[in-house]
Amino acid sequence: MRQINLEKMSLKDLLELEVKVQSAIESAKDTQRIELKQKIEELASDSGFSVEELFTYGSPSLKGRTVAPKYINPDNNSETWTGRGRKPKWLEAK
Repeated sequence: MRQINLEKMSLKDLLELEVKVQSAIESAKDTQRIELKQKIEELASDSGFSVEELFTYGSPSLKGRTVAPKYINPDNNSETWTGRGRKPKWLEAK
């Protein structure tokens, strides 16, 4: 590979070189990304899976799940606490 003497280059030439280098980097990333996707698809297929099957069906989401209350205010049954978050004032008072 040819050595580039950056100290002798003008600002304009350096900026043009920077644009070319960034373009080359993006092109290399795209090429590697495509090759990696193909390798992953091949590995999954050889194992009897699809890529969607491997990456779509992970562990079930915990978002939106309700938790049963652990504590109930004996004076008012409508006031409960699951044990998560800040301790309610009625429980602190007891």
